[in-house]
Amino acid sequence: MFDIKWIRENPDAYDAALRKRGMAPAAESLVALDSQRREALTRAQEIQASRNKVAKEIGAAKARGEDAAELIAEVSRSKEEQAAAEEAARQAETELDTALAALPNVPAEDVPQGADENDNVEIRRWGEPAKFAFEPKEHFDIGEALGLMDFERAARLSGARFVVLTGALARLERAIAGFMLDLQTVEHGYTEVNPPILVKDEALFGTGQLPKFGEDLFRTTNDFWMIPTAEVPLTNLVAGEILEDSMLPRRYTALTPCFRSEAGAAGKDTRGMIRQHQFNKVEMVCITRPEESDAELDRMTGCAEEVLKRLELPYRVVVLCDGDMGFSARKTHDIEVWLPGQDRYREISSCSNCGDFQARRMKARYRPEGEKGTKLVHTLNGSGLAVGRTLIAVLENYQQADGSVRVPDALKPYMGGLEVISRNG
Repeated sequence: MFDIKWIRENPDAYDAALRKRGMAPAAESLVALDSQRREALTRAQEIQASRNKVAKEIGAAKARGEDAAELIAEVSRSKEEQAAAEEAARQAETELDTALAALPNVPAEDVPQGADENDNVEIRRWGEPAKFAFEPKEHFDIGEALGLMDFERAARLSGARFVVLTGALARLERAIAGFMLDLQTVEHGYTEVNPPILVKDEALFGTGQLPKFGEDLFRTTNDFWMIPTAEVPLTNLVAGEILEDSMLPRRYTALTPCFRSEAGAAGKDTRGMIRQHQFNKVEMVCITRPEESDAELDRMTGCAEEVLKRLELPYRVVVLCDGDMGFSARKTHDIEVWLPGQDRYREISSCSNCGDFQARRMKARYRPEGEKGTKLVHTLNGSGLAVGRTLIAVLENYQQADGSVRVPDALKPYMGGLEVISRNG
């Protein structure tokens, strides 16, 4: 949620930011609602002050032995008027909050302009795509040929966009997740968390998934939501809190299953593991001071990149244009891994600085050392990485002509020393 005070003071800048997001101007209507709220509150306060004055006059009249009936009636009328003014303020505030909750974050000044992913700007590349002496296959052809990846049985169990992994591939996915967690905790200083994967409305509102993106989520019959990413519970660990300055930055990581309905992905990646309803992901979240969040975004991106470097998987980093960014982000770095079976780079991590956008929704603040009062924290989140997509990248980049798959050196300790995954192995 964006700051209405800033919008009131910078209406043209706010509308310009919305236009970058492909949205219509909204500052005028928001400021009007805010004015209604403030005027009604002022009216209620004036009525209260007037009533207090009349109450003193009643006491004085009674002390003089005079009839105070008319003054008492005036006090009664003022109570009704004040209640009406307060109700008008509440209604205007509710309308304002509802309107603000549906609007995205404002892009940072250095975010490139553009309409969609075609306008994203590449920052750097790492590694050279391997040259194969054969036509490289896509991950689903590799996995099915190994007899260790089964979409047909998964469909009988759960429908489309699910998979069953068995044997060495199931262990490989577990190995990838363990490797990522060890790297992010031991070397990069993130604190491992095992959070709930069922959350309430408030948690999803805090990180920006609700109210606008409910159709992208799965909901239980007793009103819990299944998390689309561990960003939700990890970020909300500080919801409603006032942190001490010395407690920042806080860096959390978690391995969780994630659940997405993929409501807007009809016809996209219908085969394979790229876009599934259920997948595992190692998430990174940082709660930090405002002046440190830009540097933290670079740090978080580097932590995600290091996973791919250790696995020797070629990748590139792009900064998203304002038309392609997520709802809560003010700036986003996407990491795209090379998939030889598709002959293209595909997203494997998205690292975002959300500024104080989520913190305002969550009411998460901190007390700066040596200063009076509190400030909103800044929040960041990023994949460190998506486990299933990393499995895909390993299969496609380490495939061999005979259909087997070499195990990356970094994963061998997690695979009991296994060096090659084969159909007969």
